[in-house]
Amino acid sequence: MKKNIKGVFNAFSKIVWLYVIVLILIVVGFCVYRVCITKAYPLKYKNEICYYADNYDLDRALVLSVVKVESGFDKNAVSGAGAIGLMQITEKTGEYIASKLGVLDYDLTNVKDNLNFGCFYLKYLLTKFSDIQTALIAYNAGEGRVVKWLKDSKFSDDGIRLKTIPYKETRDYITKINKNFSKYKELYKNFLDK
Repeated sequence: MKKNIKGVFNAFSKIVWLYVIVLILIVVGFCVYRVCITKAYPLKYKNEICYYADNYDLDRALVLSVVKVESGFDKNAVSGAGAIGLMQITEKTGEYIASKLGVLDYDLTNVKDNLNFGCFYLKYLLTKFSDIQTALIAYNAGEGRVVKWLKDSKFSDDGIRLKTIPYKETRDYITKINKNFSKYKELYKNFLDK
């Protein structure tokens, strides 16, 4: 009888240890996943982004997504088209925004100036186009182009939304923004909700 009890106890002990090892592997795997995913979707410049997003009544996750896709959080990023900084503002657009804001001295590589200008411009486009996807298309492809596309029945049925985006780069841009937006909302819901 003692031998049977000892055998049962040893079998039970092995099962417990197996469960403990599996549990440890699950916890470690989750922690590694969490570290990797937060590196893929960072909150760099979070205080400044939240400040300017809130100031212009923009969704924080949307601004984070635009910054991530536009510059990868590189405040010194310069595109082939000459767009500068975190939110990739061109000199011409920067001059327009500065005139609207009454700002005489600014630096588009300065995090606060760039976020202020980028959030102002994003809010302007959202107000002008009233459709978030259309506004984001305009942010990437240019306001003038989107106005023309909305008037063309090949691209828009209602003059408000685009059914087709002529530029592959802009189609890819919208896909990336939407993916990042969803991920930021999922990962940082409590932080991003005002």
